[in-house]
Amino acid sequence: MKKSLAFIPSAIALVAALAVPLSAQAHRGWIMPSSTVLSGDSAWVGFDAGSSNEVFVADHNAMRLNNLTVMAPDGSAVAAEHVMQGQYRSTFDIHLTQPGTYKIANASSGVTASWMLDGVAGRWRGQAAELAANVPAGATDVVTATNSNRLETFVTLGAPTTTVFTPMGQGLEMVPVTHPNDLIAGEAATFQLLKDGQPLADANVTVARGGKRYRDATEETTVKTGADGKFTVTWTEPGMYWLNTNTRAEQADAPPAEGMGGPGAGGPGAGGPGGGGGRGGPPTSSAQYTVVLEVLP
Repeated sequence: MKKSLAFIPSAIALVAALAVPLSAQAHRGWIMPSSTVLSGDSAWVGFDAGSSNEVFVADHNAMRLNNLTVMAPDGSAVAAEHVMQGQYRSTFDIHLTQPGTYKIANASSGVTASWMLDGVAGRWRGQAAELAANVPAGATDVVTATNSNRLETFVTLGAPTTTVFTPMGQGLEMVPVTHPNDLIAGEAATFQLLKDGQPLADANVTVARGGKRYRDATEETTVKTGADGKFTVTWTEPGMYWLNTNTRAEQADAPPAEGMGGPGAGGPGAGGPGGGGGRGGPPTSSAQYTVVLEVLP
């Protein structure tokens, strides 16, 4: 069987295709539209959202849609309709009434903290602004970790537009060079990844084609972004594709969060072993970005 993906070396650095089968790598989140390119004055699009072993096969958990947002071509918010959460997948519909491109996203972010207080371990999870108020005074060995997760897909009614691609400057984001609803088998497409508004260089991007259930090959490849955060893909097969990247970094030189104490301070994190306000280790940050794209024949 021929490979389903080819990559342009001038835009990215090739990495060997993953040896581990796609089915062995569990719990990949996705939002998949029933159509991505539509015509007329108005149209409906249905969406499935889940987390699975094989992409687009609802076999693990339905996706919670508490943070679901839909941006219309003019930047306004659109309400998802007929929202339902089942055992293995969630579903919803979007009524397209404006011509142009819509962005559908499910994004979340937060922080976790762990500590010791009087010999008892404590743990908290919530938003960064609430961190200081939820770590008790006198806690030692305080360790914090921030995380963000963004899943996206795009649909277009009529002529494509670009308003929804303006980056927010937070977490991992994709700024398309090639419009994501103008992907054709046999043609090249270029995308740029940003982290907190800056190009994400040397990042691994996993590209996997759906339909694994009906073929032997996994058709999954990992590539790296260039110094400008860009990578280019030449699609040799039509179908639905899952693209994902994630980062994790230790912030060894980061100062204690406001209200979290420091050397000699009396607030949370003060006086513990290891210095630095009693932290059990440097704070860490992790982020993940996933987009579902349709490549047309």
